[in-house]
Amino acid sequence: MARFSAGLSRFCDRYFQISARGSSFSREVLAGLTTFGAMAYIMAVNPDILSAAGLDRHAMVMTTIASAVIGSLIMALWANLPIALAPAMSSNVIFAQVVVVRMGVPAPVAFTMVLLGGVAFLALSLTQWRQKIVRAFPVPVRLGIHFAIGAFIAHIGMITGGMAVKGSDGLAFGHLADPPVILAIAGLFLTVVLRWSRIPAAMLIAIVTITVIGCFIPHTNGQMVTNLPAQWIDWPHYPWHMLFPYDFKGFFSHFFLVLPVTLYFFLGDFFDATGTMMAVTQRSGLKDKEGQPLLGKAAFASDASASIVGSALGTSTVSAYLESLVGVEEGGRTGLVGVTVALLFAISSLFWPLITSVPAVATAPVLILVGLGMLSGLTDLKGMKGIDQTVPLLMVLVTVMTGDFMISLALGLLLYTLIAFVSRRWSEITMMLIGLDVVFVTYLVLSSGLG
Repeated sequence: MARFSAGLSRFCDRYFQISARGSSFSREVLAGLTTFGAMAYIMAVNPDILSAAGLDRHAMVMTTIASAVIGSLIMALWANLPIALAPAMSSNVIFAQVVVVRMGVPAPVAFTMVLLGGVAFLALSLTQWRQKIVRAFPVPVRLGIHFAIGAFIAHIGMITGGMAVKGSDGLAFGHLADPPVILAIAGLFLTVVLRWSRIPAAMLIAIVTITVIGCFIPHTNGQMVTNLPAQWIDWPHYPWHMLFPYDFKGFFSHFFLVLPVTLYFFLGDFFDATGTMMAVTQRSGLKDKEGQPLLGKAAFASDASASIVGSALGTSTVSAYLESLVGVEEGGRTGLVGVTVALLFAISSLFWPLITSVPAVATAPVLILVGLGMLSGLTDLKGMKGIDQTVPLLMVLVTVMTGDFMISLALGLLLYTLIAFVSRRWSEITMMLIGLDVVFVTYLVLSSGLG
């Protein structure tokens, strides 16, 4: 056994360049354990979100785990970076709440949209157009997308946690006489305190704690908030019917209506992945021969490939997780971190009966905190011109008040174009911007029933 362990360490050291990057086998494994603990909450949160689209929760647990395993392995073995991947906590909400619930698009068509967005990302990852898009896309709109998604995620968390309910004047605060609402508030406070205290796996601990307490808290109808399964461990059964769940005919029959959201799946993954991977590689200190962060084509292509594989498995866009930073803080410098994360996700699939029993009230605080975390970047607007600040702020306002992210994105793009026009900033009115304006105006017309 000792000989096998030593041989494995030598092989990993050569393949992942562990010693060359100033790390060790044990440090990389510890970093992988830490990263997994920080992002394991997705196994409960993603199925809860996607179940709102009419998808079976057990099936979504399996597809979430499978996509995290394969996505993390692709990044680890191809790009050799300490970055783990799983279904993104932005695209999953758009997939379920906007595309399927609000727009009424069937799930197979939505999976087709995720696939095409991933294919577009992969194509650009292999060319120099990647950097051109980053430079050409308007910063106010890019920030607005990030902030509006944060507001939308928090909005969904408030509703699923019962802290926001429909009232005569729109949304009102939940009924404090309802025990699950009190539990959701307590869960939110607990999650904030754990994160603020820098407790490892804070979100996972909060979900487990709320789930356990829910076993003793009844709804007003007398049923307990948490209903634990008869057996906690069972052999995983992959939902093979979810493989390649595409509907190209349905996609092209509603092409102009679904095109804007398909562009979002591409742009959202593109900018989120770019920002996340840049942050992780910069923090790790990994640099290429020119002294630039070690973030080449392989990293972007790995992220894009993971989205394509994720759609084929039957889940929403798969992308790099910012939680990978906690693994970097533990000393992770190579793809062995991702291999460790993938292995732990695979082992977790044995606990699928327990994961499916996690109530929505336990995942709601995580949604709220993730959304607030995305909104914390609003301070970045200080260095922006006052007139440009109105673009992201309008997008956030529309999203919070109406819960309609696509409308906010359309209005943000059109407002930015108008500002650039009246300010005579002709260089900012690019063909890309005009093309996006045409696409979203078409979307507004079709979605309003005017077309």
